[in-house]
Amino acid sequence: MPYDYIPPVDIKTEPYIPETAHGPYIQIIEEPKQRGFRFRYECEGPSHGGLPGASSEKNRRTYPTVKINNYVGHARVEVQLVTHTDPPRVHAHSLVGRHCTEKGTCTLDIGPNDLTASFSNLGILHVTKKGVIEILCRRLRDEKKRQKGGPEEVACLKEAKELGRVMDLNIVRLKFTAYLQDSNGGFTRALKPVVSNPIYDSKSPNASNLKITRMDKSCGSVLGGDEIFLLCDKVQKDDIEIRFYEEEDEGGWEAFGDFSPTDVHKQYAIVFKTPPYHCTEIERPVSVYLQLKRKKAGDRSDPKQFTYIPQPIDKEEVLRKKQKPLPHFEDWRDGRGPGRQSFGGGGSRGGGGGGGGFTFNMFNGGGGTGSSFFSGGFSGFGGASQISGSTPQSTDTGGQTGGQTGGQTAATLHNRASQSSRQTAAALLQYCSTGDARVLLAIQRHLCGIQDSNGDTPLHLAIIHQQTGVIQQLIHTLLNSQQQNILNTPNHLQQTPLHLAVTTRQVKVVEVLLRAGANPSLLDKDGRSPLHLAALAGDSATLRPLLAHLGERHAHLVNTADFHGLQPLHLAVRRDGERCLRLLVECGAKINAPEQKSGSTALHLAIRENLFKVACTLITDLKADVNACTYGGNTPLHLAASLGSPTLCSMLVAAGADKNMENDEPLFFSSSSDEEESDGEALKEDTEAVSQPLNPRKRRAAGHTPLDLAKCQKVRNLLNSRQCSTSSRHSSKKIRPKVESSRLDEDTLTRLVEVLSIKGVPWKKLAEKLGMMTLTHLYEDSPVPCQHLLQHYKLGGGPVDGLVDALQSLGLTDGVRLLRNTELRDDKHSTGVIPEHCQNPEQEWTETPVSEEAWSTCCMYESSFQKL
Repeated sequence: MPYDYIPPVDIKTEPYIPETAHGPYIQIIEEPKQRGFRFRYECEGPSHGGLPGASSEKNRRTYPTVKINNYVGHARVEVQLVTHTDPPRVHAHSLVGRHCTEKGTCTLDIGPNDLTASFSNLGILHVTKKGVIEILCRRLRDEKKRQKGGPEEVACLKEAKELGRVMDLNIVRLKFTAYLQDSNGGFTRALKPVVSNPIYDSKSPNASNLKITRMDKSCGSVLGGDEIFLLCDKVQKDDIEIRFYEEEDEGGWEAFGDFSPTDVHKQYAIVFKTPPYHCTEIERPVSVYLQLKRKKAGDRSDPKQFTYIPQPIDKEEVLRKKQKPLPHFEDWRDGRGPGRQSFGGGGSRGGGGGGGGFTFNMFNGGGGTGSSFFSGGFSGFGGASQISGSTPQSTDTGGQTGGQTGGQTAATLHNRASQSSRQTAAALLQYCSTGDARVLLAIQRHLCGIQDSNGDTPLHLAIIHQQTGVIQQLIHTLLNSQQQNILNTPNHLQQTPLHLAVTTRQVKVVEVLLRAGANPSLLDKDGRSPLHLAALAGDSATLRPLLAHLGERHAHLVNTADFHGLQPLHLAVRRDGERCLRLLVECGAKINAPEQKSGSTALHLAIRENLFKVACTLITDLKADVNACTYGGNTPLHLAASLGSPTLCSMLVAAGADKNMENDEPLFFSSSSDEEESDGEALKEDTEAVSQPLNPRKRRAAGHTPLDLAKCQKVRNLLNSRQCSTSSRHSSKKIRPKVESSRLDEDTLTRLVEVLSIKGVPWKKLAEKLGMMTLTHLYEDSPVPCQHLLQHYKLGGGPVDGLVDALQSLGLTDGVRLLRNTELRDDKHSTGVIPEHCQNPEQEWTETPVSEEAWSTCCMYESSFQKL
């Protein structure tokens, strides 16, 4: 024999010897290395080197080692593979190498002096899924035989199937059992076994150490919901979570990031949304930690710091400006008031020229209208005119010339101030007589473009404080003085008056500004036009006049993305605005346009946010593409399946979503036993082909279907039932599938609507009979509520017999006859034979449609809306 081989022997086990401080017990003194060791298939041959120990290094190799304490004599140590669950169960994989048996165990005799057993040549043989049940059944049979003396074949097979269904083929543990020698020389006295730490296959995503390598943000709102891109080492999408925590002590705050399996890209990047902090009313930033955590094993990555910042309640700074106190003006007569200061000290002394210069600069800086004010308001007032009686006395010296010039300037400014005061006084008297403030604004029209410390003009402030009368007077003054450019002046936040009017939801002001010539295409600091802001607020009343005033010149705005890659249609979805969506689509918004970050359409966003009403509107009324793909190849059905929503999945499948579409995430990267089996078979085929290299033309591994991403058993059943019904339709032509008989076609639906309209049936009563009262607000906005009601019923795969029962309860025999005649015609067309259940038109239907379960799931509106 090339090495010492210990033949298997039948061991009659005795009860475990209790582990005490004085009795013998087995102890692991060197754990196996948890990561970095690869499980090998039989076709790959033996591994290069045995399973190393946890403390093994390049120049100092260690191996899994156990020791028997408080004992002197001969002993036998047996090691076998068990699952990582608690309690551990027998595993399908086998140990191979020195001292290993055909049963997948390894035994080593030790003693009498050295009671340390080191297993230096252990390999792990990876079995394929096809052989799992057979191997488990055999090992469970041997285990029961050793314990009870007689196997139970049926029980072993059942237990093997249940264990194989939940067994993780990428994680094992070593179970060490020591047998002491009895008086007859046999090893029958079993000590209590010990189990090692988990060992992860290096091909598995769980084999890598969790590590966060980069994040695009390290802070976010205290309310949560911020989208963060995280790069990491290899992870498994269905076994990873992002943990936020504040303290490690028991009872400390803990929350988890929100993401679905479709948000894990190639197992190296995760896009998630931050959870809200437990206290949303914080006054200063709070630092917490985040880390990656595996759901099954529980291991975690090194933490990274994350900062929660207070939520800006007044992001647009409207409330702050409203609460800003008015300035306190001192008595203007004391010579220190702002009125006297604005003229630079009157200009009567030597500094008069400088004061006049300041006045001109202020006017010019306040909107560029200083020159028009003086030329228009004081026509014929020349800059070189002289005051009578001020003839110069001497021109011999430069001092006299300078004094003369200064005196002329002072006199000129004095005359101008006097004339301005007389005009202002006249305007005030006229205002007192008529009450029309426009006469006062006409005198001060040169100041309509001034801006305060926030960059706000008088028009901005009037809109912020919702002074509708002042707004109209300002706009009238600006138009009369040909200062329309002030209508589009932005403040320091790049907000035009139209932006603020939309933000404060002043519909009349929006209409007045648009008629006055306000530009709706100007963008704020986030790249959003007033159209974006109206869609974001879900305000259809403000959105309607904006869309009406776009015209051909600005028609492109409905499909223009902001700086975050979102179009108005995408922003309207986030606010749950069905009316806004309809208005945007009617004005040319592309219903299937993708946003620029991930390629998600409006339907993707509605599914991701679990907005059933919005998704229903997008599909039924706006005809959104249910098979549109994101940049990663995910359809809305992929997202709904990953969220575990039977209601959304049922609606999408009924609307024609392809349940077999694959995304761009290859199954090859997954760690399920199915893929491992295919990998093993591929390696076996390659080995049998004289170790030839892989065919470069071999097809890429298939991507995930919605069924692969399903996390809910109801969703799996729904997708599987649809698949079965589809396969039965192709396999049998003699029996007409029931799923077809339970659906309404467009022609029947149109004729049924005509019958109901003639009979004058209230659509709300029909909705009540069909259990669809929760969506009545969707039908009230429709010109034909009954048609929309039946379309939604058809979309959800509603059974015809359910509609028949509703019509019969309302006494609508014409509608019942129409549906049964349609069923009769369809059956004749498909089979050529009249089915038994349709031979008598008055006989009620007794068959149960395939889609009835799906429809009942789709009609669970109340529970779904409570979650929303």
